[in-house]
Amino acid sequence: MMLRTMLAATTASMIALGAQAADLKLMTGPQGGVWVPLGGQLKEIWEQAIPGTNVQPLPGAGIANVRGIEEGKADVGFGNSISTVDGLAGNAPFNKPHTNVCNVATLYPQYFQMLVPANSGIEKVTDLKGKAITTQPRGNTGELITQQLLKAHGMSYDDVKVSYVSYTDSVEQMKDGHAQAFTLGTAIPSGAVMDLASARDVKLLDLSGSLPEMKKMNPGYTLVTVPKNTYPKQDSDVKVIGYATHLVASCDLPEDVVYKMTKAVADNVSSLAATSKAISGLTPKEMAEDVGVPFHPGAAKFYKEQGISVQAKSS
Repeated sequence: MMLRTMLAATTASMIALGAQAADLKLMTGPQGGVWVPLGGQLKEIWEQAIPGTNVQPLPGAGIANVRGIEEGKADVGFGNSISTVDGLAGNAPFNKPHTNVCNVATLYPQYFQMLVPANSGIEKVTDLKGKAITTQPRGNTGELITQQLLKAHGMSYDDVKVSYVSYTDSVEQMKDGHAQAFTLGTAIPSGAVMDLASARDVKLLDLSGSLPEMKKMNPGYTLVTVPKNTYPKQDSDVKVIGYATHLVASCDLPEDVVYKMTKAVADNVSSLAATSKAISGLTPKEMAEDVGVPFHPGAAKFYKEQGISVQAKSS
């Protein structure tokens, strides 16, 4: 009888541990972007907060990560608010509504930036006709925004020569003059842009005139400011297209696991900020920002404890 009781207790303990532990596939971003090192930080934070958990970071991109979670290839990932909303709605480039993607936490604003050589004479988007531009691989939010930006000015990829490559390769193409414009969506200051600006004089294009048409394509777009001196020889503020980076997870993940993940992010803001300054000062209220994506019940539970009401995914 005693042996049976001990076995039952041991089994119960193992089940309880298994409910808390998990093998999590985390989709990050393209090489050279901030999501890769942030993913490494989250791996460390989550494995410490949830004993027995193994987090496997994988390369990804905003659109690809949403697809990956929907298709069961990943459990959690970084997302961009505008493309995640498109995924839930089934808008292009998604081929159907994605129903298994839940919000976890908003992390920081993203800045869609277009860099051109300072002496190129390119002052506006329409000046790019016939020019070579470089952007991220297909499936990256920055690449989709590039398409939409051109469309907002009555243009398409047919009007330019486009290269779909990593940040690192884009910088090299700009350095050697093979590209006259480099577009990317990321936090500021961007390490890729700093690398480029250290080799040749570049300037950020003001994109404020593009916003009205961009908002018609996705109401989540906003204008954000890249403050002067963010980059070398940037002597004035520049308005660019903005959106938000957030964490998304499979709605099927256990509530307790996502609760601990969300709490661990809130408890380790300073560590994450050491990797990306954009996260500095992040509060639970900012994490709970409504970006149009329902929250995972586990994340909603954490925010409720902080006195913050959010819209949770219904079961």
